[in-house]
Amino acid sequence: MNFKDFILEHKQALLVIFVAILLSPLFALAADAVGYSEPLEKSAEHLGAEETPLYGGILPDYSVPGLDSPIGTFIAGLVGSLVTLIIMYGVTKLIQGRNN
Repeated sequence: MNFKDFILEHKQALLVIFVAILLSPLFALAADAVGYSEPLEKSAEHLGAEETPLYGGILPDYSVPGLDSPIGTFIAGLVGSLVTLIIMYGVTKLIQGRNN
C-alpha cells in the first residue's frame, strides 16, 4: 500500500484527527476560562514535589515557545499528530514486509 492509498483508506480517521487538532485551541481557552489545572500537577504542588526534567522536550507543555497558548497548542497538536502518523505508517510497513 502506497501513501496515497493509505490516505484514501483512512480518510475518515484522518478527518477526525484534523478536526480535533482544529478544535484544540478552543479546549485550551475553555480550560483557562474555568481555571482548570492537571490533577497530577495539583497533587505534586500540594506535596511539595519539584519538577526536574531530564529533557525539556521539543514542544514542552504542549506549546511552542514564543507563541500564544491557543496557537502553540494547535501547532503542537498538529506536529504531534503528524509525527505519530508517520511513525505508525513506518511500523505498519515494517510489519507488512515481515509478513510477505
